[in-house]
Amino acid sequence: MSAAAASTSQPVQGSSAAVEHTKDDDVPHLGVLEEDDEFEEFAVAVLKRIYGPEKITTNYSNTISSVAFAGTVVGMLVFGYLSDKLGRKFGMMLATGIVALFSALSAASSGAHHSVNGMLAMLSACRFLLGIGIGAEYPCGSVAASEQSEEPGINKNAQHRWFALATNSMIDFGFVVAAFVPLVLFWIFGENHLRAVFRISLGLGVIPALAVLLWRLRMEEPTRYKKDSMARAKVPYMLIIRRYWVSLAAISATWFIYDFITYPFGLFSSTVTNTITGGNSSLSVVFGWSVVINLFYIPGTVGGAFVVDILGPKYTMILGLLSQAIIGFIMSGLYTRLTEHIAAFAVVYGIFLSLGELGPGNCLGMLAAKSGPTAVRGQFYGIAAAIGKIGAFGGTWAWQRIIDDFQAHSSDPNSNIGQTGPFWIASALAIVSAVITYFFIRPLSHDGMTAEDLKFREYLEANGYDTSQMGLIESETSSMSTGDEKGEKV
Repeated sequence: MSAAAASTSQPVQGSSAAVEHTKDDDVPHLGVLEEDDEFEEFAVAVLKRIYGPEKITTNYSNTISSVAFAGTVVGMLVFGYLSDKLGRKFGMMLATGIVALFSALSAASSGAHHSVNGMLAMLSACRFLLGIGIGAEYPCGSVAASEQSEEPGINKNAQHRWFALATNSMIDFGFVVAAFVPLVLFWIFGENHLRAVFRISLGLGVIPALAVLLWRLRMEEPTRYKKDSMARAKVPYMLIIRRYWVSLAAISATWFIYDFITYPFGLFSSTVTNTITGGNSSLSVVFGWSVVINLFYIPGTVGGAFVVDILGPKYTMILGLLSQAIIGFIMSGLYTRLTEHIAAFAVVYGIFLSLGELGPGNCLGMLAAKSGPTAVRGQFYGIAAAIGKIGAFGGTWAWQRIIDDFQAHSSDPNSNIGQTGPFWIASALAIVSAVITYFFIRPLSHDGMTAEDLKFREYLEANGYDTSQMGLIESETSSMSTGDEKGEKV
């Protein structure tokens, strides 16, 4: 379904976090917009049922996946710059508008004279443009959420928790809703009305996007951005690169590895579903198991949110990576036995996915958002996320080749040794990522962005840069709410 067809990301309703801030700087964050690797699988499965496999070819499946990745990367890079120069609010408003518009146009896709090829071409174009809006959420929504986590009124010892819950947890919750909605629509309309299932699934994406757009109309820029942005100043990129290139390279590399692993496993879930269901092709069964598999992410991301303030993002990420590697190696060695016991296979696979969310799922965005200075935080985050997305693209193309290569080296052509390949590779890469994290990524402290901005100013001044031009002009900052100093502790 459409990337937007699920929940908005914000502090959990009914919690103290949801009522803590009554001023206009709350950051509802379209968490589910940030990941949509399952849309292509859903779209291709339904479109093949409607138009037949001779129209919906493997080539088209690859095309729609590729254009979505390309749009997302463009959105990350362009809006990373825009969020730093024009503001977090501007970037989020425009991103939400793009998502709402192209969700609607995707649902209305049609070719000249109702041609199938024309409809598919329009859908691909809309997926590219929708991808730009999805990509824009990374350096706009996530960065704003990170800065809001250090606002007065947020308990210092819960800053990382609320960021994780407002971003990755909402993404994972959105995955569940995004898988559940087509299932419900299928129950309602049935096998004979798949066009309705397909188009309504896409069209429902407009609703949360418009809801968040209204919410964002009343938000203010985060305090950190008001104080330390370079929206009115020339950005000293060479000085910034000299100070932050190691952190940026390390976070980008680990994000590349994580997405290289995670995205193909999202697509690999169809193989898991086939293993579990014995190849049952009923859409109700396929959609149902998709919901179950996506539910596996929830314990990891929610549990990890309460661990990250204790261990810190760096060591929580290492814990998740190494734990995931251990489970992955176990699944690799016992794959055949596990597939003979479906319940055991589902549980172990669920633990594998959950540990990925506890570690890099929760912590990568946090590290990317909080390791750099406010002045270029959007660009820092956008570059790291874009490199991660390139890893996802590479992984989706490499995964089947990995399976084929492992199968080719099997002495028994009827064995499923090829299916163990992704687990061996993913586990080994998780260890590599943990090593990079340990040696090249610095720990983050609470209120760490405030401290880093002070150090950054000192560094610039020591190198002859005039820091008096940083921050927004007085007339823009005068609207800062005095309520910032009165927030109730979470």
